[in-house]
Amino acid sequence: MNYDIADQALAEDGELRIAWAARRMPVLGQIKDRFEKERPLDGIRIAACMHVTTETATLMRTLRAGGASVVLSASNPLSTQDDVAAALVVDEIPVFAIRGEDSDTFYEHIDAILDTEPHIVFDDGADTTTVLHQARKDQPILGGLEETTTGVMRLRAMAADGVLRYPVVAVNDSDTKHLFDNRHGTGQSALDGILRATNILFAGKTVVVAGFGDCGWGIAKRADGLGGNVVVIEVDPIRALSAAMEGYRVLTAAEAAPIGDVFLTATGDIHILRAEHFKVMKDGVILANAGHFDVEIDLDALGELAVAKRHLRNNLDEYELADGRRIVIVAEGRLVNLGAAEGHPADVMDMSFADQALAAEWLVNEGDDLSPDVHILPREIDQEVARLKLESMGATLETLTSEQERYLSSWETGT
Repeated sequence: MNYDIADQALAEDGELRIAWAARRMPVLGQIKDRFEKERPLDGIRIAACMHVTTETATLMRTLRAGGASVVLSASNPLSTQDDVAAALVVDEIPVFAIRGEDSDTFYEHIDAILDTEPHIVFDDGADTTTVLHQARKDQPILGGLEETTTGVMRLRAMAADGVLRYPVVAVNDSDTKHLFDNRHGTGQSALDGILRATNILFAGKTVVVAGFGDCGWGIAKRADGLGGNVVVIEVDPIRALSAAMEGYRVLTAAEAAPIGDVFLTATGDIHILRAEHFKVMKDGVILANAGHFDVEIDLDALGELAVAKRHLRNNLDEYELADGRRIVIVAEGRLVNLGAAEGHPADVMDMSFADQALAAEWLVNEGDDLSPDVHILPREIDQEVARLKLESMGATLETLTSEQERYLSSWETGT
């Protein structure tokens, strides 16, 4: 389904929520004002495969203000907010997405946005890029943008294999994205999703976080703040040491499986929690995934072990094992912060989507000179987004004196 004919009441609800998000995205608002005057994206067609949320809607309108024509599809079957999609269609921005769509429909919608022959694709997990490299190898593309850690991992693998055929900007690797969106956004919204679905108390529970990258760091911090006893599963020794220095226990998945009350995966890898872990988990254990794809919890293996399955409440399913133990899955093992909640707060997406808008402008200006590889947004753009965000928060930066500048630029002692 796409929203060729949108329900007016649904669209009105979506418009109110989009307006609320836009009020908390002052940096993107400033960029939109400049884009309206300068029109740096005139004539550019953009196809975006992203979570259809109020914040994404604000980005789409910013890109259109810059002169681009934009179309949007969902990057996750459970992340679409239908009222937002309806509001965008009423505003003449085509949307191909509906919450709960099946896999076939998901890819039909990706094909629909690619049929517009875009110059630039915005990706959230590299699905559109994968389609362009498998089923649409001859379709010309100026370049792409990637928002997620998982997507960047896939793109770097493609570049390493020599198959990436156009430049892609790893927006996720900008400091104003991953140090804030991944840490503070995921940390808050992942727990928000679990709380909405379960209404549990975190205090006193053993919370097992699989992966201690920026997302896992944020999840662990928030779980700790709510009184949880945090355990971290990690394969990287430096990240594991970082977790230990934060005061968390660092265990293997096998060691954590019998003691955890709540498990949250955030690795970007497959089958972090699998059959041997399910067999020893506590009765009533809650499992959720904060990674982009629904592969981190092996639900096929869980289904094979289960003798019964029932839907407990919205976004909550219970699997009963032969010995009577019950394992509870949040949001079908999909991205929990969007499957069971509303995703990251607009305040932090303000920076991520400011990066996206400025990356699109940069790609239009520099794309012809960029190699088919994964590129990082220039540091000065990253710093400009940070400066604008600080201004919006009422913070002011110190300025170096001429003496301090001379001292920092000199190698001679005492000068």
